[in-house]
Amino acid sequence: MPTDTKERILEVAARLFAEQGYHATGVSKILRAGGVKSGSLYHFFSSKEDLLVAVMQHHVDLLRPKILDRAVAESRTDDPLDHVFSLVGIYRRSLLVSGSALGCPVGRLALEVGSTLPRVRTLIEKYFAAWVAQVLTWLNEAGSRLPAALDRDALAHQVLAVVEGGIIQARAAESVDPYDTCVAQLRTTFELLVARSRYEQDESQGTLKGPPVPVEDAASSEGGDQFEWRAW
Repeated sequence: MPTDTKERILEVAARLFAEQGYHATGVSKILRAGGVKSGSLYHFFSSKEDLLVAVMQHHVDLLRPKILDRAVAESRTDDPLDHVFSLVGIYRRSLLVSGSALGCPVGRLALEVGSTLPRVRTLIEKYFAAWVAQVLTWLNEAGSRLPAALDRDALAHQVLAVVEGGIIQARAAESVDPYDTCVAQLRTTFELLVARSRYEQDESQGTLKGPPVPVEDAASSEGGDQFEWRAW
């Protein structure tokens, strides 16, 4: 059916753009990989740039069902902070299964064509905005576990920066290790924030018995948060 052909072209183009980049992927490669003729491609897309726009819209459409909702489904707990690190883990697995060749296809497109193709840039911005908005929702759901004065929107953007920056470093090194290093520091940031919030609450309630709990002890303190996001 025509719709099946269009979906096949989109999926093949999305994969090749992610693996090889937009400029390095010729239309002939897409045709061969998809097993379609040029007439079929140009029936749906008037140009390679139009195909790229459709691919980017495809990524936007699949963000929630394939990534954001999946992060919640794969979380080991109902903890919204665990959802954040479940999301981070999805991108790590993409790096692992691809030998660090893949990660976030949208991030690659943002670097390659985001500044030159306005239609694509608009969709990239929409994708990242939706990504950050979901992380912000989870941070807000954490409520008093995070400090009241925390700029949660800034923290949500920091999570995105860690993921995208970690992926770039992992691809350059052909190893997931740089990504893990970035995420480990992000975990430490979250642990410090949770420990700080607990300290501030004890201080305000007059139940403070000493200095803030060290980060290495906060995760295992009796009756406290267990930091389920520690392991992948």
